[in-house]
Amino acid sequence: RNDVLVDVVAATPESRRGDLCFLQNGMLGDFIADQGLPDDTTQCLLYLAVPSLGAPPIDGITELNPEGLTCVTGKWAKELSARLRRGNLKCNLKDGDDFYAAALEKHIFICATNVIGQLNGGVSFGQVYSDKYAAERNTLIDEMIAAGSKRVGVTLQPGTADRLAAYAASVADFPTGVKEFEWRNGWFYDISREAIEAGEDDPMPFHTEALKKLGVL
Repeated sequence: RNDVLVDVVAATPESRRGDLCFLQNGMLGDFIADQGLPDDTTQCLLYLAVPSLGAPPIDGITELNPEGLTCVTGKWAKELSARLRRGNLKCNLKDGDDFYAAALEKHIFICATNVIGQLNGGVSFGQVYSDKYAAERNTLIDEMIAAGSKRVGVTLQPGTADRLAAYAASVADFPTGVKEFEWRNGWFYDISREAIEAGEDDPMPFHTEALKKLGVL
């Protein structure tokens, strides 16, 4: 899990830290830089889920992304992709802004879906993407796209909300929950906090108010 990553890096001999492969959720770029790890450190965005112990994994394949959503970048990208493919899981190679845009889109999926679900009594991933919650869901996603893209310096391809909805349908029964705040929604809240402290408007007011309602702030 993300909260033990510092310990994992510290326990790794310096000569081997460039071989670490990060599969965790979250925008890990700053963490990797702060740990003094190489720019080509391997990162993988895993779009797969295992609903129960021993069950086959659900791959991140949707009608909008039949090539699969899982992707990897860095030193061991080709090798990690090959290993996943040997397990009949799709994995795409991405570099630079293409990877960071994909990372931001997945981050938005996790953070927005869980917040909307918890605001509405803990409804599942699939229910979050029903018409009933479309207005607040789209408001939050649009906030996160604008603020997140500005922070990372990338532009997401049109259709983010549709791609997220298509993936949510593949994991429709998964429960929502706001957790690992530092690594998930905290990344977005830091953007808001910095803007407010600078005397600017909060770029994600819906998100900030939602966190307050949920007792996270």
